[in-house]
Amino acid sequence: MVFKERMFYGQTPEEFFPQDQADLETRVANCLATVDGLDASDVSVVSKGNTIILSGTVPTIEEVERAEEAAGTVEGVAEIVNRIEVA
Repeated sequence: MVFKERMFYGQTPEEFFPQDQADLETRVANCLATVDGLDASDVSVVSKGNTIILSGTVPTIEEVERAEEAAGTVEGVAEIVNRIEVA
């Protein structure tokens, strides 16, 4: 049997297959946790494909907007459904 070095044209298989939902949720949650001026301790992140659903409560309307903006910066997020309420 002869073994050849793997050669890919374009994307490698690891890049071709989309990342799983749990990974996307984790990346969005980590992003929210690092945003200045946002207390995301009561915010839940759920992904359905490339759509992120944010829910929970924050103290101010500005934090609702910050959470949505921050989630939109994460690679792989196509749409955001923001259900965060002001407590």
